[in-house]
Amino acid sequence: MGLDMNYKAEVFVDTENLSREDWLSYRRKGIGGSDAAAVMGMSPFCTKRDLYYDKLGIQAVMDEEEDNWVAKEVGHRLEDLVAEIFSRKTGLKVYPVRKMFRHPLYPFMLADVDFFIDFPDGSKGILECKTTNYNCQNKWANDSTPVNYEYQGRHYMAVMNIDRMYFACLYGNNENEFFIRYMERDLDIEEDLIAEEEFFWKENVGKAVEPPYTEKPDLVLESIRKHCGPADKDAEQVRLDRKYLASIRRYMELKEQKAQHEGEAKKLDEKMKETYAEIVEKMGTSCTGVLRAGSEEYVVSYNPAYRTGIDKKGLERLKVQHPDVYDDYVNTTESRRFSVKVKGAA
Repeated sequence: MGLDMNYKAEVFVDTENLSREDWLSYRRKGIGGSDAAAVMGMSPFCTKRDLYYDKLGIQAVMDEEEDNWVAKEVGHRLEDLVAEIFSRKTGLKVYPVRKMFRHPLYPFMLADVDFFIDFPDGSKGILECKTTNYNCQNKWANDSTPVNYEYQGRHYMAVMNIDRMYFACLYGNNENEFFIRYMERDLDIEEDLIAEEEFFWKENVGKAVEPPYTEKPDLVLESIRKHCGPADKDAEQVRLDRKYLASIRRYMELKEQKAQHEGEAKKLDEKMKETYAEIVEKMGTSCTGVLRAGSEEYVVSYNPAYRTGIDKKGLERLKVQHPDVYDDYVNTTESRRFSVKVKGAA
C-alpha cells in the first residue's frame, strides 16, 4: 500500500493524572504497543482472541488473579532505574512524556512510550525499559530482542514517526546484568504490521467478529478455558459436525504414535536402571562417586529429591478433624483431559 511518512503523532490523552482504570479505558479505544504481538499471533501471554475480548470489554468467565502480577509490578516500579542505568551507560539523555499518542493516519494505533531519547544530532529516539529474571536472560541471547518486544517497538516507531530506538533490560541486581538492544525502523515490516492491526481493528473489533485461534495450543486452550468457564457434567452432549472428523482421526494417530514412543522410552529407562544398579549399591548412602580412567574423570551423582505434601488419607483426616483449616488452605483446581473412543455403527 505504500506508507505516507509526512505526519506527526497526535496527543490522544494526557496520562499524568489518569487512574489505572481510566488509563485502561483509553487503551481499549485502540491498539497499544504491547498489543501488537498479539495481533501478529506472536504474544507469549495472550491470543488475538483474548485481545479482541479485552477491546470489547468482555470479561473472562474464569477471571483469576494474575500469576505474574509481581513480575509486572517489578517491571513498572523499576522503569526509572532501568532508564537511569541506560543513560549512564550510553551518555544519552532520556526523558518521559506522560501522554498517550495516536497515529493521525491510523487513529486506532496508540502509543504510551516509556521514555524518549535526545540524540547528539538533534534527532529523537524511543527507549523501552524491560526487566526479567536471571533464568530468562537466554531470550535476549546473541544480541537478540524477544519478538513480542520487537513488534511493540515497531508499533511505537510507526505511531511516533521515529526511525530508531533502544531496548534496555535489567536481569539482575547490578548495572552489569543489563542488556541494551538497538533497533532501526523497517518500513516493510511496519507496513505488514499496520495492515494486520487495521484488519483486526476494523474487521474483528469493529464488526464484533471473533478472530480465529492461530497461536500455540497451550495458549489457545487456556484462552478457551478462561472464556468458556468450568466444565458442566450435566450439560447436554454436543453434536459435532463431520468437519471435525479429520482432526479426531489425526489426534488418534498421534496418540498411538505417542504410546509407541512412551513404550520404547520405558524400556530404555529400565535398561538404564539395570546399568547403574550395581553402582548405586557400591555408593551406598553416598551421593557422589568418582571414576578416573586415564585422562578422563567421571563424576556420578545419586542425589535425593524431597517433596513435601499430604497424602489422600491425611487430607481426609484434616477435613474431618480440622474443617476450618481445610477450607482455608485446600483449593480445588480443574483441568480437563481430551480423549476419543470409537464405537461401532448401531
